[in-house]
Amino acid sequence: MDIRDLKLFLHLAESRHFGHSAKAMHVSPSTLSRQIQRLEEDVGQTLFLRDNRTVQLTDAGQQLKEFAQQTLLQYQQLRHRLGQHGPSLSGELRLFCSVTAAYSHLPPILDLFRAEHPLVEIKLTTGDAANALDKVQSGEADLGIAGHPEILPASIDFTPIGEIPMILIAPALPCPVRARVKTPQPDWSNTPFILPDHGPARRRIELWFRSNHISNPLIYATVAGNEAIVSMVALGCGIALIPSVVMDNSPEPVRSRITLLEHGTPVAPLALGVCAQRKRLQESLIDAFWQLLER
Repeated sequence: MDIRDLKLFLHLAESRHFGHSAKAMHVSPSTLSRQIQRLEEDVGQTLFLRDNRTVQLTDAGQQLKEFAQQTLLQYQQLRHRLGQHGPSLSGELRLFCSVTAAYSHLPPILDLFRAEHPLVEIKLTTGDAANALDKVQSGEADLGIAGHPEILPASIDFTPIGEIPMILIAPALPCPVRARVKTPQPDWSNTPFILPDHGPARRRIELWFRSNHISNPLIYATVAGNEAIVSMVALGCGIALIPSVVMDNSPEPVRSRITLLEHGTPVAPLALGVCAQRKRLQESLIDAFWQLLER
């Protein structure tokens, strides 16, 4: 097996979709399938269970995934150490953030970084911001943009890049949910809420429930990603407490279907920042990115 095979394997292990991985890695599906078959022959084990609809890792596949992550990390660290003696930094830097952060906070940071280090290849993956810390801790991403958790793991360093107010949103179009909350004294206990399934934003709404004496809130759904929450509110499914930047960067057809509510009790803003494994801060690419943030 070689480095390219391990990269293909890792992408497929994350996407669980041959077509998506083939497109992202710029190979044909047949080539990707042959590479995986070659890996399976090398290790003498089946790595994926496949049918017409799903792709799942086997136990052997999970073990190879952990090996591949460590091997690629060590290879990248070696390249970084060797690159320190060259005229300019080069290599690959993997970033993870939400779609919203990719619009709102990342562009000016990357503009500065790419101007100073044009040879560095940026690999950006988007998803639920609440998963950023997990992605960094597992080594799937070098850096992540995330809200500061209530308890920051000792293995993670965090540098702030902004504070995001939390806002309470409701459907703007006539519907039962709007009728329930657009009153002088809304009955929060009988109003459906849409919640993030975990993360700092979830913690804030739990504290808001407590401060408003809502012991048994009516939960319409728990959703991964604030962008999806905004869409569900726009459809009239319920109300939600979200970071304001998500609303600001939602497309106009969605924003026009949403109205803001007074949430009564104060809600602490979300501290947004970049996180990285503390033990990796001396790596040349991560160190260069970190120094830029601190400037």
